[in-house]
This record gives sequence, C-alpha cells and structure tokens, in this order.
Amino acid sequence: MSELKKIYNPNREFAANARIKNMCEYKDLVEHATEDYEGFWDTYASSKIEWMKPYSKVLDESKAPFSSWFIGGKLNVSTQCIDRHLDKRKNKAAIIFEGDRGDKQIITYLELSYNVNRFANLLKNKFNVKKGDRVIIYMPMIPEAAYAMLACARIGAIHSIVFGGFSAEALRDRIQDAEAKVVITADGAFRKTKPYMLKPAVDQALQAETTVEKVLVVERNGEDVEWVAGRDYSYNELIVDESSKCEAEMMDSEDPLFLLYTSGSTGKPKGVQHNSAGYILWAQMTMEWVFDVKENDTYWCTADVGWITGHTYIVYGPLAMGATTVMFEGVPTYPDAGRAWRMVEEYKINQFYTAPTAIRVLHKMGENEPAKYDLSSLKVLGTVGEPIDPPAWKWYYEDVGNSKCSIVDTYWQTETGGHVVSPLPGATPIKAGCATLPLPGIMAEILDPKTGEKVGAGESGYMCITKPWPAMIRGVWGDPDRYVKSYFGDVKKDGKAVYFTGDGANYDEDGYITITGRTDDVINVSGHRMGTAEVEAAIKSHAKVAEVAVVGRPHELKGEGIFAYIVMKGEDNLAEEIELIKEINTNIKQEIGNIAICDDMVFVPGLPKTRSGKIMRRILRSIAKGEEITQDISTLEDPSVVSAIEKCIKG
Repeated sequence: MSELKKIYNPNREFAANARIKNMCEYKDLVEHATEDYEGFWDTYASSKIEWMKPYSKVLDESKAPFSSWFIGGKLNVSTQCIDRHLDKRKNKAAIIFEGDRGDKQIITYLELSYNVNRFANLLKNKFNVKKGDRVIIYMPMIPEAAYAMLACARIGAIHSIVFGGFSAEALRDRIQDAEAKVVITADGAFRKTKPYMLKPAVDQALQAETTVEKVLVVERNGEDVEWVAGRDYSYNELIVDESSKCEAEMMDSEDPLFLLYTSGSTGKPKGVQHNSAGYILWAQMTMEWVFDVKENDTYWCTADVGWITGHTYIVYGPLAMGATTVMFEGVPTYPDAGRAWRMVEEYKINQFYTAPTAIRVLHKMGENEPAKYDLSSLKVLGTVGEPIDPPAWKWYYEDVGNSKCSIVDTYWQTETGGHVVSPLPGATPIKAGCATLPLPGIMAEILDPKTGEKVGAGESGYMCITKPWPAMIRGVWGDPDRYVKSYFGDVKKDGKAVYFTGDGANYDEDGYITITGRTDDVINVSGHRMGTAEVEAAIKSHAKVAEVAVVGRPHELKGEGIFAYIVMKGEDNLAEEIELIKEINTNIKQEIGNIAICDDMVFVPGLPKTRSGKIMRRILRSIAKGEEITQDISTLEDPSVVSAIEKCIKG
C-alpha cells in the first residue's frame, strides 16, 4: 500500500502529478481498491480533507443500503473550499464571472471568504437560520448563488437549489417537500441582454401556505418587483452591515450538505440527499483526476448551479482543490456562435466542460467559428449529461481541440455525486462516444438483471455499482422506503441488492463501457432527466385530456425530445387540437418549466394497454422512432389501436 500512497502524497505541491498519468497507475489504483477497499478510501480521506476531528472508522455497512462513511469525523465543507487556501492562494482568482451582457468580475479566494462569511452572518443574524434548517436557492448564474451555497454550508444549513427555469409550481413542490425556512432568490437576471424575472415566480409559489418565513432578494437586473413587508428583504441592503468573520460550524461526516430534486419514473420529484465528507472528497478527487487542473489553469464548466453538474463541477469540486472556476450567466450562442470560443481565448481556458446538446448546437450554428479564435490554451475537453454522438465528438476533437486535447466523456448522475465512469486525460485511450472505464474506487459493473452475473462483450445489461462509495446518495429526503425501492430493488449480485443507475449499457471487446440510455420511464432532455409521470400529470391537468402517454424520441439537438400521445375527451376536431397543443404546452410551462415542453404531440383514439391496464410504452417508443413493431401485440386489450396510432402519426 505504501507504494500506492506515493501517488497521492498529501505534502506535495498543489496538483503536481495529481492526474493518473498512465494505465499502469490506473491499474495499480484499481488493484488497491479491489484488495483493500477501506484502505483505499482512507488514503484519500486522510490526506485530502482538512478534518476538525479525525474519523475513527472508514465505512459502516451495518444498515445497508444506508451506508455511512468516515464515522465520527468532523469538518466543514466551506473551510475545505475556502479557508484552507488562504495562506497560499488568498490573492488567486477563485471565481471568474462573466455576465450575459459582458460584465466581468474576478473574485479572489480572500474576497470569496469575505463574501461567504458576510452571507452566513446575514442568514444567522437576520433570518435566524440554524444548523439543519433547509434553505431554497432559486437563483440565476451569478456569484451570489455560489456565496449562498457556501454560506449555508458554513452554518450547517441544508441548501436545495431549484433551477431558475422551473415554474412557480415546481418551486412550490420543492419548498413544501423540503419544508424550507428561507428562500434566496434574485429579482431576475439577463438573457440575451434582456431582463428575465425570478422573484414573481417566488411570489406565486408562496401564495399557498408554506413553511417559508423569509425571502432574501439579490437585486441583479433592477426591474421592479413586489415586496411583501415582513417577508421580503434586499440582500444588497442587508449585507453591508455584516461582519466578514464567521466561525464555521463543526459538521459530522454524515450531516447533510444539500438536497437536489430530480425527476423519477413516478410523479413526485425525489429529494436526493448528499452528505458532507464523502461528497466533497469525491468532488475534489474527480476534479483532479478527470480534468487534470494545474495551479495556474482556468477551468470552465458551462452548466447551471441548478443541476448537480453545477454543484460539483462549478462550485464545490474546483474550490475544494483551489482552482479557478468560471461562472457564466449567458447563453454560449449569444450574440453569436463564437461567444464560447471568444471566452476561451480571452480567459485562456484550459479545461472546457459542456453537454453534447451544447456541442451539437454550437456545431450547427457555427461550424467554422472555432477557427476564428486562439484556442491553443485548451488541454482537456469534457462532455456531460448524455452520451455524445460520433459526429459531434469528431467536430469537438478536431475543430475545437485541434486534435490535441483529451476528451473526457463523463458518466455519472445526481445520485452519484460525481463522475463514476470516465476516461482520464493522457492515460486512457479514448473512443468516440464511449465512457470507457470506471474510476478507481468505483465498483461499476454491467449486470444481467435476471442472473446478477456480469455480462460479456457485446451483451446488454444494467449499469450497476456493487459497493457503496463515499459520494453516493444518502437517501431520498423524508422517504427512506422510496430510496430503497428506487435504487436497490432491481438487481442483485450474489444475492445482495446493488445500486442500479437506471441505465442500460454494454461492454466492447476492450472492456470499455458504452451507456445505451434509460431503462425506466425517464427522458433525457439536453442532459436533464425528466420523469414521464411528471410531464403526463401536467398534460392531464387540461380539462379536455382523457389519457396521455409520454415517451422519448431521438432529437437532433437535445438528444431526446418529448413525444406525447394524447386521447381527447369528446370528438376529434383539427382546429380544436391546434389550440389544445398551445394550451397544453402552457400548462407544462406553468407546472414544470420550458424544459419540459413537448416537441411533438399526436392525438390518438386510444393507447396500447395490456388486459391489466398497463400502457405498453415500448410500442409507443417504437412508433415515435418510426421503427417496425416487433413486439407481440396479440395480448393487448385492443391490438387494433396500434395501427390506428400509426395512421395518426402518418396523418
């Protein structure tokens, strides 16, 4: 073990040889984890985290699948991200912010410390936020969003970020489930230089009775908003009175850090709970391994903090390792398709991390744009959210990376906390559209769902992780039964339930993993998972809808689009259907948000159901894709409905 520990000497300089340089080192680390799993994680936890009190035990599986890590250890995630860097990096840029309109701000680690401490004091002193209280953050992509996250971590409050594109109804659902005490929002922000609003959605969400006592509003775009006396307060006015010193709360390893709600195959979003020590350890380790960020590098992830990618790879991961991270408020294609490449040139970006959807859009809108800019600073190009198709990969590699950059096609989920399968830059031989190999310490296998055996090359199976890992989901907030049922009820290995990601996958002849897509009723829209039940519920809310079934269909830009089969009440009427489409999408926008608007709707006389009433979505997926129906339809309650639906599609 001593030789392996030399790979990660805690006393060396920042990020020196932090990456796994070759496949021999990778195999050594995998062997270390295989032979001494707890010792492997002990090596990193003891050297990477600045503990207030050391842990006494690495892993406790006595209540599996509710496993616990680093038992008895005490830490604070904000000190891991800020305080421990102040001796050496106080004047280094922690966050580079570029607004939609081109406004810029560079925040050093010392300034970040001041801002986070003031924010933490404001929450404590003015809003009486205590350890364990839940705080909803409904914010645009501005530095105050990061300050709010870290301020909550500093005082032990549990933050739950709601993506700013979600509707008032979706926001209210999350407020109620988390039983939030405070909402932090902004008047709004800018998109394509025009103001858009967030505060009105908060007002609408709080019209019904909730647990929210106070609303803190960051004044970003200066538009007029309503202020509710005794409930709403201006961040800009209150923050100036707060001290820049705030002692960090001592948190247990297993204390919750945040909740993040994700769509499932049943209607109600799941409150994914991540705890402190294991999450921040893996956020830092994967930043170092997968992106190979050096001391003077500038790293840019284009995600939004409303998603897990923004949590782990814009805020927590980069700051935990002392890196410089870029926050961008705008749209990479505005005012033109060269915006992203101009920013790469201006800030000399070294690592660029985005979604295949964005790559496809940038390729389509500006195929020749990368050649207009100096992109020679780029070293690593990353993709996230969905498998990247070979044409997009080729353009990304050749035109953006000049055929010199490593492409890391990362596979992970909200529930995993960080990457679980990914190439390693300069070490893993890469293949287009392939996630390649599990990271060391992640016991990921593709299993046959019936036998629990590992599948062979070319065979399809379920993507599973057979041992707990520090950054894994700790539970579904307020619903332990749903946690077990959602993640540990489908596949067993050697008679023991293992974590099932919900994705299908296969191995190639080299043992590389390719993810083939969801196996449940979840659609991956632009890298964001949308539960079909949630979309169906929004459509059913229309008084003229009798039945609905939603499936995914390949989409040129989004990866998957939302395709809805709708059975109307009453007689068919073409003019009425056209108006109905508009009204239904308005309902979806109000109840979920623009991201869930249907790309296609077709009005059908009925849905293919078994005699027990189950909708056969596999048939509907095949029809939506234009595939030949190969399933046996003789067992359907009404087999003729399939041909009737196909006629509607053709019509």
